[in-house]
Amino acid sequence: MKPDQPVTEDVDSLPLSLAVTVQRVRYGEPGMQAVTDQVAQEVPVALVYNGISHAVMMASPADLEDFARGFSLSEGVVSQVQQIYDIRIMQQHQPAGLVLEIQIAAECFDRLKRQKRQLAGRTGCGLCGIASLDALPQSCAQVSAGPSIPLAAIQAALGQMPALQLQNAVTGALHAAAYANLDGKISVLREDVGRHNALDKLTGALAQQWRHAQRPDGFLLLSSRASYELVQKAAVANIRLMVCLSAPTALALQMAQEAGICLIGFARQSGLVIYTHPETVLLPDA
Repeated sequence: MKPDQPVTEDVDSLPLSLAVTVQRVRYGEPGMQAVTDQVAQEVPVALVYNGISHAVMMASPADLEDFARGFSLSEGVVSQVQQIYDIRIMQQHQPAGLVLEIQIAAECFDRLKRQKRQLAGRTGCGLCGIASLDALPQSCAQVSAGPSIPLAAIQAALGQMPALQLQNAVTGALHAAAYANLDGKISVLREDVGRHNALDKLTGALAQQWRHAQRPDGFLLLSSRASYELVQKAAVANIRLMVCLSAPTALALQMAQEAGICLIGFARQSGLVIYTHPETVLLPDA
């Protein structure tokens, strides 16, 4: 190894914590108190394909193999999870960060080199590093049609979600992305400081779980607002219903309408707002 090369270690031999303990002062009843608290970790994660660095994102150091798969699929680096041959998680010390060494099929790597896209990641950044406005995608993938999804299933999934956000319960700083089956039961949930990362982790986990079979129909729940990039990631993953706890943007609505995605915002068990493709939701009086 050359002296100027960064030193890395296999992460399997190193502890990775999602939170760090800090001392802080809380003010309120009964006054000022010194307390111990847990704060979410946020670390730079480099994605390296066949030895060539492609992107650096700020992320939570958990479920990183899922993140590697989901990011690779949503960014079009690979078109199917079977084109990812190996993932190694390494820790780099100078400068500090994590490295995902991803081995992909030769045809995917050739296409990646032609794209010449480099990202300088920020938390939740979806378009960093695009060279020009011409590089912006002009359309989304079209999702497959399916049966209507009962409102009761959506309400049931919303009721389950908070209890499954284990890391957010400790730190209060993580987004969640979850996948629920048509009966409203959440089957997979992933958390991250970045909402885009949480969705990539979720879609990566689903792709790996169903790599040899067709994924059961279901819907997506997000603890965040709905932005253009999240709709695009859902479309690539062929998810036809997005349920978000906060509001959508205008561009997200436009892309969801074009992609055939039913986009729901301000979602609570007591009520929600259906913005696009309302026929996807089976209402009680329908």
